[in-house]
Amino acid sequence: MMSPTTSSTTALSSSRPIALSAALALAVVLIWAVLDLSGGDPASRALGLSLALGAVFGVVLQRSRFCFFCHTRDLIEGGDPRGVLAILLALAVGIAGYMLVIGSWLPVPVAERLPPDAHIGPVSVVLALAAFVFGLGMAVSGSCISAHLYRLGEGSPTAPFALLGTALGFVAGFLSWNRLYLAVISEAPVVWLPHHLGYAGTLGLSLVVLGALALLALHRGRRTPLPASAAAPLDMRRAARAVFVSRWPALVGGAVVGIVSAASYLRIGPLGVTAEIGSFARSAADRLDFLPSTLYGLDGFRGCATAVKTAILSKNGVFVLGLMGASLACALVSGDFAPRRPRLSDVVAGLGGGLLMGWGAMTALGCTVGVLLSGIHAGALSGWLFLAAAFAGMLAGLPLRRRLVRA
Repeated sequence: MMSPTTSSTTALSSSRPIALSAALALAVVLIWAVLDLSGGDPASRALGLSLALGAVFGVVLQRSRFCFFCHTRDLIEGGDPRGVLAILLALAVGIAGYMLVIGSWLPVPVAERLPPDAHIGPVSVVLALAAFVFGLGMAVSGSCISAHLYRLGEGSPTAPFALLGTALGFVAGFLSWNRLYLAVISEAPVVWLPHHLGYAGTLGLSLVVLGALALLALHRGRRTPLPASAAAPLDMRRAARAVFVSRWPALVGGAVVGIVSAASYLRIGPLGVTAEIGSFARSAADRLDFLPSTLYGLDGFRGCATAVKTAILSKNGVFVLGLMGASLACALVSGDFAPRRPRLSDVVAGLGGGLLMGWGAMTALGCTVGVLLSGIHAGALSGWLFLAAAFAGMLAGLPLRRRLVRA
């Protein structure tokens, strides 16, 4: 009689060719779509490049487990600094890339001009509140929005509910926007650091702050020694396993995220993952007549802009599709695709955390990718404020997260 362990191993072995075939098919579809779009008019070529960058971003996120919440939690609860160092490296690489790009477009950062499309938002108590709520939502749901997108490809039972909750949170944000805008946001300053420090001063100060944060992370990380990895001769099989099966080193993921961010800004626009979610939410709520007739000032701000959808494809939409498709293909190849039936705690954590993240992202005009990553890269003070307030919100939400996990 076959034991349960043997039966499980046999089932996994038989499903492996199916998973690899599905991953290959996904890769072929993505490559074909990129090539097809890239052969069209300028608008189509922009969509093709955005799809390609989204696919690269999805591969990096899935292979390196790049997640703002997870990396920070690993340091706080486990004493592992590698993930936080990866985030700081992504910020450092992206800042250097952005300053080179923006400096070539605006050689002199004069006070009356801002770099085109950069995520430079108003700095106010509303931004701090929105970022705090977003950080709280990350802790409750167990991931940031970008991580939920790539974890869809891993079969996460929480991610679908978190993304649904995010869309509902956006609607809540639209409903509260006018009051917050008239009371605070309309008068809030938009602070671009190169106006005050120049490009060199902004880059230097940013790197000093990131270096100080890295030292703090390393200091906390000393409490838990990291496991030593045994060196082994590298051959083709080990190399393939290192790329397609084993997790990539966190610092590799961080460096590539920074490079992708700078490349995206140069050719397409700042990185962001919430504009399409927000646009779908806004379009649906508008059709159901849920929204105010006017959202004061919203469409004039920089950030992960939302609009009532008039076209099927958008640059941010195909970026997100590329992210999800590539992360699914990677999960199928590496064996990380492991769906399971959601428990009640998964549903509650996903919907509750997503609702908080959606309201926070809408009110802050972006999330950890749009406001934090792209904002800090661009030299926006709003990005640094989002980082600090979201971290505080995440700390406040960790005890609740532990209760949900035990439920």
